[in-house]
Amino acid sequence: MLTNKVEICGVNTSKLPVLKNDKMRILFAQMQEGDNEARETLIQGNLRLVLSVIQRFSNRGEYVDDLFQVGCIGLIKAIDNFDLGQNVRFSTYAVPMIIGEIRRYLRDNNAVRVSRSLRDIAYKALQVRERLVNANEAEPSINLIARELDIPREEVVFALDAIQEPVSLFEPIYNDGGDPILVMDQISDDKNTDELWLEEIAIKEAMKKLNDREKHIVNLRFFAGKTQMEVADEIGISQAQVSRLEKAALKQLKKHI
Repeated sequence: MLTNKVEICGVNTSKLPVLKNDKMRILFAQMQEGDNEARETLIQGNLRLVLSVIQRFSNRGEYVDDLFQVGCIGLIKAIDNFDLGQNVRFSTYAVPMIIGEIRRYLRDNNAVRVSRSLRDIAYKALQVRERLVNANEAEPSINLIARELDIPREEVVFALDAIQEPVSLFEPIYNDGGDPILVMDQISDDKNTDELWLEEIAIKEAMKKLNDREKHIVNLRFFAGKTQMEVADEIGISQAQVSRLEKAALKQLKKHI
């Protein structure tokens, strides 16, 4: 993703205007009286806000133009729903809406497909959680959310897990100024232990003791997964000969491993 790209969706981002808070309040008042030009000025004057938000998603591998367009949808929703009566800066109100729109886009376009019913349960659970947090000023338990929705706890857990965004193995989780520690550095791999690595080296060394025909048969049988009949057809000998040569090759390998 090119976050230093100057032109995004045909917009020259280096020339985007910046609106001061006092000017924006005047424009919002005009827009709410039906002035469409004021609305357009508000959109253009806050595109830099969208640019700042999409920087947070620069490691997702998404096209910056796509994220910018989705972020603009969130910005427009924020502009259309902003309440001047609330004593809050517009950017404070708009940023979560822009982030939410982008996250929704990433979830819906995720390579890991999640069924509509699961997404519905997850979104309802998030809405209930937000309502309970606002009401009780405390994080609700999964059990409480499940009771509010009148569905089993397991379904809520499964649904919330299903909409979690995948994390790249190359995502940095710590950096002290040197080489960063990545997610993959914290994951063990049972298939690549030292014992298996040494065993693989031993097999390669033992294979060098076989003659060319024996190597070819072993490779076809145990690495290419072919049957003795298929090997016999490929190298032009009988299955009985393949069987005999295979047994001799395996005996040699066992001797040297």
